Amino acid sequence: MTAVAQAQGNYLETFARFEEGAAGGDQAWLRPVRRAAIARFADLGFPTTRDEDWRFTNVAPIAQTPFRLPQDSRVDLAPRALEPFAFPGVRCPRLIFVNGRYAPALSAPAPLPDGVKVGSLARALTADRGALEAHLARYADYHEDAFSALNTAFMEDGAFVWVPRGRILEEPIHLLYVSTPDAAPIMAHPRNLIVVGQEGQAAVVEEYVALGGGIYFSNVVTEVVAGDGSVLEHYLIERESEQAFNVSTLRIQQGRSSSVASHTVLLGGALVRNNVHPVLDGEGGDCLINGLFMATGQQHMDNYMKVEHAKPHCSSRQFYHGILDGRSRGVFHGRIIVHKDAQKTDAKQTNRNLLLSETAQIDTKPQLEIHADDVKCTHGATIGQVNPDAIFYLRSRGIAEEAARALLLFAFAGECLQRMKVEAIRKRLEALVTEWLPRGALLEGVR
Repeated sequence: MTAVAQAQGNYLETFARFEEGAAGGDQAWLRPVRRAAIARFADLGFPTTRDEDWRFTNVAPIAQTPFRLPQDSRVDLAPRALEPFAFPGVRCPRLIFVNGRYAPALSAPAPLPDGVKVGSLARALTADRGALEAHLARYADYHEDAFSALNTAFMEDGAFVWVPRGRILEEPIHLLYVSTPDAAPIMAHPRNLIVVGQEGQAAVVEEYVALGGGIYFSNVVTEVVAGDGSVLEHYLIERESEQAFNVSTLRIQQGRSSSVASHTVLLGGALVRNNVHPVLDGEGGDCLINGLFMATGQQHMDNYMKVEHAKPHCSSRQFYHGILDGRSRGVFHGRIIVHKDAQKTDAKQTNRNLLLSETAQIDTKPQLEIHADDVKCTHGATIGQVNPDAIFYLRSRGIAEEAARALLLFAFAGECLQRMKVEAIRKRLEALVTEWLPRGALLEGVR
């Protein structure tokens, strides 16, 4: 038996134990879904580089590691340990999850408009079954994706955000997922469901961080439902440990005249796969997919974008920037699908990358798949290095070479950050990007 086959068998055994301990009674309706998902995972197995959507990413390090679910649900973190992850000056609902499980003692509620629900998915599976059953596991396709199948099989906790019709949230919702060191490699399968009703407005931040090192696996699925005329900004911030594995899937279902912006910043992790899949299923919908990934050392960051235009008069924009140093590797695979009935589609896809070392590598693959005849679609990708003429210009103005280089890199990254409308989040990310940049401290005095 190969190591991968043995690991796959371990997941099936782990699921059998998980199902025995999973909540019953009011959650019995989930059992068929979980069982169908684990059966599908058994059929699919882990993807390989022979699969076109995974040709640039080898997931063997995940497949061959004997991950287990956390054994202890107790939380021994002091609130001050999480203070560095707060947004200064913003009083927003903040849900803390430790190793994939909700930690109410560490979380910070805030006043919410009438009817708005922000809480643990584990509780909502029983208390809000009617709302969940209409949407949970209806959009993320576990029949075709092994990691979504695993998440669906093991889904137990995560965040549930419900914004009723016409409700407007003035402050963002912060979902903070914290991984802590463990003696053995552990895995978590957070499941998030975000529903914004007709004419509702909200901003949601998913952030994945680590307290300490260690090997662990975060396998995340977030399903977003944007009702007719709704507005949503979704942020994914990933800055986990250098030994961590993170696979995240964001599946967005958009209604008529809805507007959704997806912002992603990837900074941490050993192997990261970021899947973003919006479906514009209502006429006049608009979608922005905006991302920045910055890798160094031997990090591997794979970004897979799949945008489906299913109805006419919709627009989508994709802007992804990559900065790669050391022996790191980045991947951008962007695919725009325009279905037959999606006339008057306007779609644009742009991927730009900077390589800071001779050993860094980027694979970029923009794609268009068009089945309609009255559309406007463009795509493009660039790979380059920092412009030496620009560095010379800044040096001629009295800026040191290292600071000039950092300033240019910050400007490149800043194009993505400036598209983020929530100021507190944008400023926080600007600080994180500055910290990451080579000799970033020098940048503080010149920007």
